[in-house]
Amino acid sequence: QVQLVESGGGLVQPGGSLRLSCAASGSIFSNHVMGWYRQAPGKERGLVASITPLGTTTVADSVKGRFTISRYNADNTVHLHMNNLKPEDTALYYCNAYNLISRINSWGQGTQVTVSS
Repeated sequence: QVQLVESGGGLVQPGGSLRLSCAASGSIFSNHVMGWYRQAPGKERGLVASITPLGTTTVADSVKGRFTISRYNADNTVHLHMNNLKPEDTALYYCNAYNLISRINSWGQGTQVTVSS
């Protein structure tokens, strides 16, 4: 199982930007789809964006055009670049690693993003 540690959350004003980072303890190069999920109070956890080992991305409609996901296999990191943030983006953001071989999901502890003036 991969150990994941997120960083980069915080308080930002509407229209601002943040970059979330996720550092994996082991190699994520060829086996894992990496993703960012978020969960707001009273709501279910949902996919924000994901990226396959070959770099194919999926982005939720609610953040399309504002958020991008990237991965750097050399140092086992995944980033979520968030622009033009809105109050409805406020949530706990989780990094996820899905092992394509074992089908095991690994989760980070989450990082809080709050968008407020």
